[in-house]
Amino acid sequence: MSEVTNSSALSQVLSDYSLTKKQDETQKNNEMGRNEFLKLLVAQLENQDPTEPQDNGEFVAQLAQFSSLEEAQKMSASFDNFNTAFQSSQHLQATSLVGRPVHVQADTTALLSTGAVSVIADMPRSVEGATLSVYNQAGTLVDSFNLGAQQSGRQEFIWTGTDANDQRFPSGEYTFKVAIADGDGATQVPTFLSANVNSVTIEPGGSLTLNLAGIGPKSLADVIQIN
Repeated sequence: MSEVTNSSALSQVLSDYSLTKKQDETQKNNEMGRNEFLKLLVAQLENQDPTEPQDNGEFVAQLAQFSSLEEAQKMSASFDNFNTAFQSSQHLQATSLVGRPVHVQADTTALLSTGAVSVIADMPRSVEGATLSVYNQAGTLVDSFNLGAQQSGRQEFIWTGTDANDQRFPSGEYTFKVAIADGDGATQVPTFLSANVNSVTIEPGGSLTLNLAGIGPKSLADVIQIN
């Protein structure tokens, strides 16, 4: 854009869209939008030198810049609308998880009055043997299983929550450990446990937190499986 010859008119236009404000003001207030662009263009036309009027090509170029600015603003508004709709859809889907079990990485989860606990073990490699151990809140071993040979990758096992006499263990929190044979000892592998979603919290920034029974708050991004 050519220089505006009338300094007072330029100062007035610049003041309108806050280019003279301090650097710590929000970016939105400092950006030049469609109205400010038109004001600058009109001020330039009103204050141009009559003996040297603005070149037509330059004027067309400025109009093209204005058109690009307007399209960019429309695109930005469309993206904001899409983002809002996406977040609303995500929030709606998250609320549908309440009462359902999901898998997150954890060592401890809750055994409810009904239902089983699903344990997903992340095997680093194929192994000839693995064991699953279950501990109560006091740290006492209450159940143990020989899982046999396992392939590499995530393998799922179900703990019914009952003992050898088919008696159900008391409801509460239980700790699960999956170990694989490693030379002279055993190595514990990462586990992902099932847990019921008690509620969903929508954080101020729009992110979602799932409040899981026996585990506590976990981000929706931490979920690897929904049952």
